[in-house]
Amino acid sequence: MEQNKKITTEHLSRRAALYVRQSSVRQVLENQESTKRQYELRQRAALLGWPEDMIDVIDDDLGISGAATNRNGFKKLISEVSQENIGIVISIEASKLSRNSQDWANLLEICRLTGTLILDEDGIYDPGVFNDRMLLGLKGTMSEAELHFIHARMKGGLDNKAKRGELKIHIPVGYIYDDFDQLVKDPEKMCRMS
Repeated sequence: MEQNKKITTEHLSRRAALYVRQSSVRQVLENQESTKRQYELRQRAALLGWPEDMIDVIDDDLGISGAATNRNGFKKLISEVSQENIGIVISIEASKLSRNSQDWANLLEICRLTGTLILDEDGIYDPGVFNDRMLLGLKGTMSEAELHFIHARMKGGLDNKAKRGELKIHIPVGYIYDDFDQLVKDPEKMCRMS
């Protein structure tokens, strides 16, 4: 069993919650190694002292962005932590928990109030300890900034394509792009209409 000074018998008397999330269905399908690594964190909880039957896996949010508000798994996690049923929240990286500052701050505050620890691949954090809370706050800020930069890069790429006249958009039924990438009425649809 792995030893850690932050983990007490009180933490071990409560359940461990492993939160598994990928941002999109495409990531779930194409990046299966990340999902596998997340599920493997069950073994880390067991090494820290949690029996297998005390480790809950919350994977309801696979394929849902951390910035989304309709994450039922995250709501379940918050509810369980609020009721002091959870001793430790586990995620492959803290940013998988939320990419929304308000949700992140709420989770940290609830963890602080209930004495719940947070574990990611970098370590174990106690939100009740100033330095740990500051580091978690920084991770949350970086996570939200990363999401901003991803969106900015995507928008920049679309803007550049549009400036060059190469941006193809979804077009209405009855239109197609011709051999010169010009938008024209679909001749097959026109024939059927006659």
